Amino acid sequence: MRQDVKKIRNLLKQYAKLKRDLTAFNQVSSPSFDGVSSHSSRNGAESRLINHVDLAYQLKEVEDALNAIDDPQYQFILHDYIIQKRFSRSEACNQLSVSVSKFNYMKNEALHAFAKFYSDLTV
Repeated sequence: MRQDVKKIRNLLKQYAKLKRDLTAFNQVSSPSFDGVSSHSSRNGAESRLINHVDLAYQLKEVEDALNAIDDPQYQFILHDYIIQKRFSRSEACNQLSVSVSKFNYMKNEALHAFAKFYSDLTV
């Protein structure tokens, strides 16, 4: 179970990077032809477009799972503490008015709630 929590947490940490990657995606330019026959069925522009669509789909799955969580405390933990890293653990405990052990319990519950919604979307 601990391994599951680590995987979920890493996925959420990658979420911000994924969002940056998608934002940094350049407009796909028209393919250029130099008159030389190519045996490849894809060109660079097509590969970038496929990568863009894949990133957008992954991002939407994570956002849909995050939006499906109703508990505002879980949303705070997932978004502000894990994804955005706006608070240290002690600051997050103060924001929620809970002890460190209670916060850790809530964090694990929030991660499991996210995993449930995320797996429902990806199955």
